[in-house]
Amino acid sequence: MKERGTRKKLIGAVIGHRTDKTPVVSVSRLKRHGAYLKYLTTRKNYVAHDPKNLCQVGDKVRMVESRPISKTKRWQVLDILEKGRAEMVVAEAGEGLESQS
Repeated sequence: MKERGTRKKLIGAVIGHRTDKTPVVSVSRLKRHGAYLKYLTTRKNYVAHDPKNLCQVGDKVRMVESRPISKTKRWQVLDILEKGRAEMVVAEAGEGLESQS
């Protein structure tokens, strides 16, 4: 079968992961101001579907457009590009506590 079209892909950072298999991903873009011609950073939050439930806060992920999964979910996480620093900070704090005792 033929594919209907190319799907959009976005790269962003996970800013929330409170619900199961549903990270909130923040995507930043540069937008030029019409009158002042300066570049402004605009952000938009997307609710994505993570079928394997691997995303954590701080991860850099690639998402792809998909069919509607729920009322707000229209994106799926393809892969994790970088692991977040939140895990590293927690690991370092745990090592510090072990050395003190």
